[in-house]
Amino acid sequence: MTDLRLPRRVELARRPTPLQYLARASERWGRGHRLWVKRDDLTGCLLSGNKVRKLEFIAAHAIDHGYDTLITCGGLQSNHCRATAFAGAQLGLGVHLLLRGERPQQGEGNYLLDQLAGARISCYPKHQYIEQLPQLFADWQAHYQATGRKALAIPTGGSDGLGAWGYIAACEELESDLQEAGIDRAHLITASGSGGTQAGLTLGVELRGLPLTVWGVNVCDDEQYFLDKVAADAADWQARFPGLPAVHPAPRVLDGHAGAGYGVAGPEVFALIAELAALEGLLLDPVYTGKAFLGMTRELAAGRFDDCGDIIFLHTGGVFGVFPQGQGFDFGEQGQ
Repeated sequence: MTDLRLPRRVELARRPTPLQYLARASERWGRGHRLWVKRDDLTGCLLSGNKVRKLEFIAAHAIDHGYDTLITCGGLQSNHCRATAFAGAQLGLGVHLLLRGERPQQGEGNYLLDQLAGARISCYPKHQYIEQLPQLFADWQAHYQATGRKALAIPTGGSDGLGAWGYIAACEELESDLQEAGIDRAHLITASGSGGTQAGLTLGVELRGLPLTVWGVNVCDDEQYFLDKVAADAADWQARFPGLPAVHPAPRVLDGHAGAGYGVAGPEVFALIAELAALEGLLLDPVYTGKAFLGMTRELAAGRFDDCGDIIFLHTGGVFGVFPQGQGFDFGEQGQ
């Protein structure tokens, strides 16, 4: 194990999160494997999920370098943006969200929570957001500078060499989880949307020498995009923090489960979410974890993980994303 000195972080997350065995899910989908879930949906309530682990390091960096405002970006229902909004409110930092999509007439889900947290929100049509996002960041940073403030630009999902520390640090928890559960070796599955969680896990597993094989289930884009993104985040981490051990991450992607694209789930995803919720009392979301868990079950059925008896699914949160897509569930005559 490599001895790592972590950068300073602010205490935002409820850590450590539990590793929970899913007995009934193992019987339903495991095909002889034991299925476990790392409950990072329990890192908090409004700051729940994987984003807060990254924000602990990002917010500390902002405070230590004199930033008083956080600017970040994402979709209208971005979990990262909601978590940033509440982290800023808790720490007394201004938050400005650059969101992709037309401004809703009425807030719901994460967008409503962004409003309640007091974040400033700017909405942009999809084509403008995609084509002009770097310039939008630069323009707003210049705006705040002109008013005597200092704004930190945080990329999508908090995914870069700074945010990677969130899951590099989480690997210390995972090491203890493995020991306590008596797991000698496992595959570790996570949803991958901006790549930062997968990058941090991939780095952390190598640095600590853990007996884990990390897989990202891409919920958008394609396999090559995430191979490149994880490698880029790892390179950024190495460049930002010289003197750290040399690492050679080998990212792995379970492609083919993104469906029609980011934020768009098919009926099979909604059906799985409902089945797992009733089976284990575990709630996934249709944007990230629902797709990733479904992808995991399909890969299990195809024999992908037959070399190992234990599978750990990282629950990255996202429960607030269920409510804006409630129409996707079909309960038939249930409750009638």
